[in-house]
Amino acid sequence: MENLFSYSPMAFDIVSQLLTLGFGVMAAALFYFVLTMRNVAPKYRPSSVLSVVVMVSAFLILYFQQQSWVDAFAYNAASGLYERIPDSRLFSNGYRYLNWLIDVPMLLFQILFVVQITREKRARVRNWFFFSGSMMIITGYIGQFYETTNTGALLIWGAISTVFFIHVLYLIYNIIQEAKTNMPAPAAKIMGSIWWLFLISWMLYPGGYLMPVLMNSEAGVVGRQMVYTVADISAKVIYGVLLGAVAQILSKNDGYEPQ
Repeated sequence: MENLFSYSPMAFDIVSQLLTLGFGVMAAALFYFVLTMRNVAPKYRPSSVLSVVVMVSAFLILYFQQQSWVDAFAYNAASGLYERIPDSRLFSNGYRYLNWLIDVPMLLFQILFVVQITREKRARVRNWFFFSGSMMIITGYIGQFYETTNTGALLIWGAISTVFFIHVLYLIYNIIQEAKTNMPAPAAKIMGSIWWLFLISWMLYPGGYLMPVLMNSEAGVVGRQMVYTVADISAKVIYGVLLGAVAQILSKNDGYEPQ
């Protein structure tokens, strides 16, 4: 829907700055995860490695999305608005879906390297994470193509995506609850916080998906990019930091001392 409107300078700048904030935070977090990776024992370290992968992916793709926004519109002094540039490439949230398709399985796999579960269960849950996480993104990606032409199709594909979304929430909840029983109290407390962060931040994404139905306007465009940016920072950066804190507690409990 972003391509349907002209934008006041304030609205245009807010969207541009939100996208810049997104890839800027991912770049800063990339350095954080690289520098703190040695603070956890080798058996927990793959979780930090996956955080690095997620940050690289998010930084690159959000950077190109910000460039897509800047390249799609130009300021018209006569109207005082930023208007679509004729024959330019359309701005697309498809960049975000590409990013999520890469990052969602990685984010879900991360927690499996921190919790204490059997190898068989880890493999089984990993496969379900990959399937449901990928299908959640793919079906949502299909649905967003109908946001300006067919509200019914948008909602149908959104409902299909929600089925996989609920399954992912069910899996992650069970993993966290089981993991808390085998962890020191400080780590278990952080795991509880991770569940609430996961639930709240991931619930923001359906709101962004439904924005063309809820608020199909300039304000809706700004709102969607704000929701997606907050959700991405919470679900990727803060989530990774909290998982790293759990891994450090478990490493110390195992007797690991960073060099």
